[in-house]
Amino acid sequence: MVPRLDAICVTRALKPDDGNDSGLTGIDKAAVEHPVRLTALGVVGDKVMDAKFHGGRDKAAYAYAREDAAWWAAELGRDLPPGSFGENLATSGLDVTGAVVGERWRIGAVPDAVVVEVSEPRIPCETFQRHLARPQWVKRFTAAGAPGAYLRVVDEGEVRAGDEIAVLSRPAHGVTVGELLVLRDADPARLRLLMEEQDDLGAALGRAVERRLRAVR
Repeated sequence: MVPRLDAICVTRALKPDDGNDSGLTGIDKAAVEHPVRLTALGVVGDKVMDAKFHGGRDKAAYAYAREDAAWWAAELGRDLPPGSFGENLATSGLDVTGAVVGERWRIGAVPDAVVVEVSEPRIPCETFQRHLARPQWVKRFTAAGAPGAYLRVVDEGEVRAGDEIAVLSRPAHGVTVGELLVLRDADPARLRLLMEEQDDLGAALGRAVERRLRAVR
């Protein structure tokens, strides 16, 4: 199966939420039919209301596999169309959980293709739990180990539903977003040791670990 972009999703309506200073969240997303531009700072037309934890260069877009969403739909007994998890890019035929941190994808055809880099896993929050209205959702989503991937945008451009996705490169360190989800909950001393002992972590993984260390200081 050729990996492809099934849907591109942006915020359809801001929802009240007490999880940040604005009192609003842009997590309620839906697929759009028109092309959408991906930039280094985010997805044009999308809304990020909590810039402390979302958006920015390391979280310019969020990808989630339709295969993982289908598994959750069966588990939860409800329909989960693209955008249900707040994802911008709904993919198929691509192992997002198994993507190596720092891996690069090309979306669309050359010379107009967009290039993105896998930066880190999605860490579920209370806003996500309130959005889905599921008790203990943060714990349940984390335990399932299929977090989806935040992306940096390396080469900007427009993407559209149906675009093919190709993996351009994959770092040798081999740490996937699924594994980093576990590492992010590790003891800070273990993370510091990882940084000291592994010279081949790569820039993307190094940034992700450094952000985790700053968060627990």
